[in-house]
Amino acid sequence: MNGWWTIPLQMFIGLAGGIAVGSGMVAFLVVLDVIPRLAQISRTYHLIRWYEASVIAGSLFFTLSDFFNWSYSFLPMAAGLFGLFAGGFVGMLAGALTEVVNVLPILTKRIGMGSYMIWLLMAMIFGKVLGSLLDWLNFLG
Repeated sequence: MNGWWTIPLQMFIGLAGGIAVGSGMVAFLVVLDVIPRLAQISRTYHLIRWYEASVIAGSLFFTLSDFFNWSYSFLPMAAGLFGLFAGGFVGMLAGALTEVVNVLPILTKRIGMGSYMIWLLMAMIFGKVLGSLLDWLNFLG
């Protein structure tokens, strides 16, 4: 039997989770400098507001689309266009992550852990593999 307090508790948990995920996404984009780096590489600093607005609009649109279970019927060629944009985003994200990974050797030398660099990288790799396996095998819900 559910008490009266379960609905406010679920609302609080949902709001807290949304704030955590949103903050994490913003921090991720800020730490990796995806938008300024994109403007720098493409030499389009004058369009940086458009880049920022498109990230916000895309996040809002797809959040609402998922929340309200909107469905779309497009021509098959639209999947190619979507794949092109998604591939571009993943490519830019991979490039940004590559630049962040280049920071790890510098960081380990500065804090005196240069000889433990391989262990740091292996811990990151095995943590990612274990987390992915737990998610794919539905151990995390």
